[in-house]
Amino acid sequence: MKQDSNRIKDIPTLVKNPDLVERRRRQIIDAAVQLFIEKGFHKTTTREIAAATGFSIGSLYEYVASKEDILYIVCDAIHEEVKRGVQAALARSTGGRDVLAEMIREYFLVCHRMSDHILLIYQETRALPVQWQKKILENELNITGIFLEVLVNLVAEGKLPYLDERSVELTAHNISVLGHMWAFRRWFLARHYSIEDYTQLQTEFILGIAMGKSE
Repeated sequence: MKQDSNRIKDIPTLVKNPDLVERRRRQIIDAAVQLFIEKGFHKTTTREIAAATGFSIGSLYEYVASKEDILYIVCDAIHEEVKRGVQAALARSTGGRDVLAEMIREYFLVCHRMSDHILLIYQETRALPVQWQKKILENELNITGIFLEVLVNLVAEGKLPYLDERSVELTAHNISVLGHMWAFRRWFLARHYSIEDYTQLQTEFILGIAMGKSE
């Protein structure tokens, strides 16, 4: 999970080399996310994270000040990976309504691949200080904002005639939540649908609302 160290300047570090900080924090993220998923945030110790990373406990604290710091950079890295997937789909798209379908597909695939990570964010971010919880929510809204921008453009082009100014924002949030729903309800949904089936049905549902059932 690659992460831009400039995004998390509010996390203190004793190391002055930003490239080294990014590399070491990426190692910490990769080790910590698996431990948090397997054991939960509260039952995981910083010594376990250090051991899984291959650091001494002293070395670990050169890059983060607390276990809450680690949880925050883990959540930030998860959001960055989801955002990159959606933006990559946007860059590949040929335009028109296809751009929306391609973004939904990529987003759902990322949510499928990172289901445990998404659950981790929802289950554990309450352990963070309030100001960091707010930043995690801002990250969520930034991803929704990508969908919103595409929807607004398609509405302006007349390609989604059944969406108005009031409903377009709600539709963007619906897309975000439907991706997360696969993570939350995968224990049931995966018995009846593949991720491909789920993506196709939900895309048809979203486009059906946006374009009118008759189209």
